[in-house]
Amino acid sequence: MINKLKSLLICLLISATANAQEFMTTVTVDYSQVQGSNNQVYQTLQRSLSDFINTTKWTDNRYKPYEKIESTFLIIITSRSGNDFKARLQIQSRRPVFNSSYFTPVLNFVDNQFDFSYTENEELIFNPRKFSNKNLTDVIAFYVYYVLGMDADTFKLEGGTPYFKTAQQIAMNASSSRYGGWNEIDGNKARASLINNVLKNENRTLRNVYYQYHRMGLDTMSDNETRAKNNIGNALKTLSFYERGNYALFYPLDIFFMAKKDEIGKIFNGGMMSSVDITAVKETLSALSPTNSSIWNNLKK
Repeated sequence: MINKLKSLLICLLISATANAQEFMTTVTVDYSQVQGSNNQVYQTLQRSLSDFINTTKWTDNRYKPYEKIESTFLIIITSRSGNDFKARLQIQSRRPVFNSSYFTPVLNFVDNQFDFSYTENEELIFNPRKFSNKNLTDVIAFYVYYVLGMDADTFKLEGGTPYFKTAQQIAMNASSSRYGGWNEIDGNKARASLINNVLKNENRTLRNVYYQYHRMGLDTMSDNETRAKNNIGNALKTLSFYERGNYALFYPLDIFFMAKKDEIGKIFNGGMMSSVDITAVKETLSALSPTNSSIWNNLKK
């Protein structure tokens, strides 16, 4: 009887732990560009980062298994000198659409300034109040909170704000470090530039689009496809706000199009006809993302 109780208690603890974490992330370390004989360090790094993301408790919320955020972190090592690495980091995330088996992409972008120090088998520690001096866990944690914020914004209007503010604090902690890619002087794609722009009032229109597009659009597609397409199209029309200002280098907008361009093309290229002003949608999208004009030109009601 005692053994059964112990077994039950262990199962409950394991279940509680499994349900507590927020991520179901695949981490891949690609070291094909690097010469060297000790490749074990990359495999160890891959396992350690996977455990770091998937077993750390990042929020106070409890996530059920089906609520976990599915994402991929691809680290492409470009050079190595001892324990110092230069790399690129590609991040993708997706979330399920209600009443369907479809997953919609939320993020798909690359950080080209990912330099870090790492010693094989070292414990990965993250302190949200202090920079690690190695940059590895700081960059990963920054993007973990960014992914959390973006995912939350698709379910609740501006629901990601607390996560974005944590990411902003991480960027501030790293502002005086020797590593690049953090400060606004590093360009519009720097982490501080990105997160500061996300939290600006000017970005509220785009954040509203994320909510309307996903929660009022895709999530209602199974109930009423025409209404859902109208909601998505009308949300996209509001992006015309960014035609009136100096937003040519507004990275949050670029990130939106990188993730959603193909999906938008599919939504408005078949199925039930909507009543949205598709000409206005096409004009806005072409003005804001001219490199994808071949997609926008084929949009239909």
